[in-house]
Amino acid sequence: MYKKDIWLSIQKIISEGFTIEGQNLLDKYAEQFISHRIIYQRFSPSEQHGCATGGATHVVASLLAAAEVGPDRLTAAIGSFKREKQLSAIQESRIEHWAKAAGCWIDEVDEVLQSRFGNFLAEGGEAQIYDNGMNLIKTIGLDYYIQPLLALDRISLHNTWFPETKLQVLGFGRRVDGKFVIVVEQPFIQGMPMGEKEIRDFAENLGFQLVNPSNWTYATPEIYLSDLHDENVIKSQEGNVYVVDCDIRLNTPELKCGGKRSISNVLVLQE
Repeated sequence: MYKKDIWLSIQKIISEGFTIEGQNLLDKYAEQFISHRIIYQRFSPSEQHGCATGGATHVVASLLAAAEVGPDRLTAAIGSFKREKQLSAIQESRIEHWAKAAGCWIDEVDEVLQSRFGNFLAEGGEAQIYDNGMNLIKTIGLDYYIQPLLALDRISLHNTWFPETKLQVLGFGRRVDGKFVIVVEQPFIQGMPMGEKEIRDFAENLGFQLVNPSNWTYATPEIYLSDLHDENVIKSQEGNVYVVDCDIRLNTPELKCGGKRSISNVLVLQE
């Protein structure tokens, strides 16, 4: 089974409204994805593993968001912000309808999490964070990414590069203001903030080069890594470095950071 067959199957599941049979088939695709029977050429093998460690919920949502959108539904000019918003609305709708059918959707998500976990810890540019003992519960918004697909990519890439602080997707929801969020769980790490030189040395040891110090952006030809400041990178008492939050993406030429990454959404089922 090749790209066309799997994507057509997923589009049929979407058009039929996520029946029980459709949900079961998506679960099967997630299982095959996680076991690497399905190869997703959007990612390298290690990046696909990073996507898989986000959990089956993450895998299914990533596939739903990446499924092709008919040109009749995208009326705005290619490359325009309006087109990005059209894509976002379609991806959000797909994930919301599936998540409601699958039981992993939360309306008024921040109020629900506040009542469930109680201890609200912090709020960043895109996330709200709650204490859950040895783990943190975060809601990740789309402010930086616009499209859910790119926010889900961020989770896959974070898990690839920083597995000690991996993000596992629990579900999805909307805030009281209607904004779409991804609900994730992440290990709680106790540590101290790092200085900019320490962070730069750490990033360069991973193979990244500093491209914009004003917003802490590093890059390789394949990966864009930003927001790597002292609140997002900590060091434990043992000297281990942990990235707890960052903006990480496939470094395509459109990002204008020396990226050479091209993206293929081919899916292949290994017989």
